[in-house]
Amino acid sequence: MKAMIFAAGLGTRLKPLTNSKPKALIELGGKTFLENIITRLKGFGITEIVVNVHHFAGQIIDFLKSNNNFGIIVHISDEQDLLLDTGGGLKKAAPLLTGNEPVVIYNVDVLSDIDLDKVVQFHNKEKALATIVARERKTQRYLTFDQSKQLVGWKNVVTGEKKISNPEKFENARPLAFSGIHIINPEIFNFITQEGKFSIIDTYLQLAKSCKIVGYFDHSGYWMDIGKPEQLEEAQRMIQSNLIK
Repeated sequence: MKAMIFAAGLGTRLKPLTNSKPKALIELGGKTFLENIITRLKGFGITEIVVNVHHFAGQIIDFLKSNNNFGIIVHISDEQDLLLDTGGGLKKAAPLLTGNEPVVIYNVDVLSDIDLDKVVQFHNKEKALATIVARERKTQRYLTFDQSKQLVGWKNVVTGEKKISNPEKFENARPLAFSGIHIINPEIFNFITQEGKFSIIDTYLQLAKSCKIVGYFDHSGYWMDIGKPEQLEEAQRMIQSNLIK
């Protein structure tokens, strides 16, 4: 099975740490974000990984080469000319993600102990085009799901902005926060019409009007966005206290 790691971001929330290196090469527990994610994906049987690059791309490429790709097949999706956001980045990598098996998508700055095997099993059982890992936590932006776990919309509770896939079910839908982990079937590339730079969430919201885009409701032990200084510091403390591994 294949996976893609989104590692091309500018890491602006982690400045000044990212003034001289990409976010993917920031260390947590003595290992870079990128190594931690690759090791985790390998543990779930992933055999081939695509890593997209933009900010200090050469450092990531050299890091992978110097570590023999950590014993796994790694492809680079080069976005040095233009940072394409999640949707555009995924579409650019499409030729590297072909096949008949689901593809795991993972943000490089996510720390979680979720059981990916269970997520993939759920995705296959639902026969979904895409499965979005979502979790109950306080945030500004929420994805909303109906009783069958179908994606029906998105809302920003601060600005009041809404994006609605199913008006009939939107108001009573369950709001959950996106976890930066999702599963796609490669056939999704036949349905993506956007070009250039765009968000995969906007794509999911558009496709949810006619395709099965579902949520996997995550109740695992921990989830952290370590792309923020305060949460990176918290994660370091938790590792030092053996609260997470």
